[in-house]
Amino acid sequence: MTRNTLSEARTKIVATVGPACEDEKILADLVIHGVDVFRINSAHGNQDDFARILGKIQRVREQVGFPIGVLLDLAGPKIRLGKLLQDPMDVEVGQELHFIRGTEPASANELTSNYPKLLDEVSLGDRIMLADGTITMQVVEKTRDRLRCSVTVRGTIRSRQGINLPGVALSVSAMRPEDVDNALWAARNDVDFISLSFVRTAQDVLALKNLLASMDGQALVIAKIEKREALNCLDEIVDAADGVMVARGDLGVEIDVAETPVAQKRIIQVCMEKMKPVIVATQMLESMHHNRRPTRAEASDVANAILDGADACMLSGETAIGDYPVIAVDTMNRIMLSTEKMLKDQPAPNKTRFFSRVHPITSAVTHHAANIAEAIQAKMVVVASRTGGTAWVKAKQRNYIPTLGVSDSEHTLRRMCLFWGIMPHKVEHLDNPEQLFQEVTQWGKSTGMLETGDRVVYVSGTGLLNNTHNLLVVQEVPAN
Repeated sequence: MTRNTLSEARTKIVATVGPACEDEKILADLVIHGVDVFRINSAHGNQDDFARILGKIQRVREQVGFPIGVLLDLAGPKIRLGKLLQDPMDVEVGQELHFIRGTEPASANELTSNYPKLLDEVSLGDRIMLADGTITMQVVEKTRDRLRCSVTVRGTIRSRQGINLPGVALSVSAMRPEDVDNALWAARNDVDFISLSFVRTAQDVLALKNLLASMDGQALVIAKIEKREALNCLDEIVDAADGVMVARGDLGVEIDVAETPVAQKRIIQVCMEKMKPVIVATQMLESMHHNRRPTRAEASDVANAILDGADACMLSGETAIGDYPVIAVDTMNRIMLSTEKMLKDQPAPNKTRFFSRVHPITSAVTHHAANIAEAIQAKMVVVASRTGGTAWVKAKQRNYIPTLGVSDSEHTLRRMCLFWGIMPHKVEHLDNPEQLFQEVTQWGKSTGMLETGDRVVYVSGTGLLNNTHNLLVVQEVPAN
């Protein structure tokens, strides 16, 4: 099994691991069909479960020969209903329900939650939404130990359903003790990305970064934007984070669903300006839970996210619990390939964009390498990268020429799996340009990726300047 590196989609696919795809053969099929990063959702399972899944992913890496990345998604302070006396319970418009203090309801119309301060922080007139906003109620009376609520949108309530409190300022921390423990587990096990749920301020992101730094953790921190407070200080959060996820499930409940598409475009735009990778998530191919084909609206949703500038799209239940996980990935990949054809004719940016993670000379050389590659119709650009910073810069140029991100570090190669348009490839001679040229040429010709006479543009370093890529070389593939 292998992947055709140069012809695959530039936009990356993140797929959630769950019961439907946990078998190693299915995981391998998902990688072959285009998955770049596997997501482990810490809201479901414990560290023994995470370790079991991670072990399978590590074995799949060896089988497929692809450095698939791993993202651990911290559950965060998700507020949920407690256990209902009548489960499930259908509720109608105008019906009254009561949130009470404590954990033991005395009657069917009494509700509890896992958040002890709910009754203190919710006010008269506030909305309480359940099950991703499918059920809505409004607080019509408040006493010390009880909230009397009137149902305004009917539905079926079940134990442990999620609770959203749009517009309510909550004092709960972005990381629960379980999240701290899971983040430390991720650091110990060399997980590549950690996403933080319900981010409200840049300090939430920095707190996780400081925690990882205390463990010498190298994981990139992905801030999930799903609260109105996060939108209010979006620039600061993007500055603090290594990447961003547009978590449309809770975001579409915390703000008016009519605002969600514009919010998504704004988040992507800010990430593009600040050169941070951005993942668009939730319900991208929702109907493929049980259908072999997506709706036309879902296909358009994926395409528009790509055209807006998303670096990656994420599948959740479609792969975790859906009936057709491999078909869902293959479908998303085909939508990406078809959509990206529109990007071929888009001109590359004329102005060099500088990035704090790399030397200004590296940014300038990388920028002009892409321009030269286009001018001479090069077959590919090869970017040598020790930490992933140079590949990161190249990814944010959104240049359509196939780009091979080469490194001798497995960790760096896995990190590249989230960078748009970067195909990770392991080499042995990263620091010797001549040997690097020979190694890439041999690989390219043996796999049919390169032919005699093809032009390849290399971005590397001479060693004269520390931690700087100051060498740009154009090579024609020799006959032998």
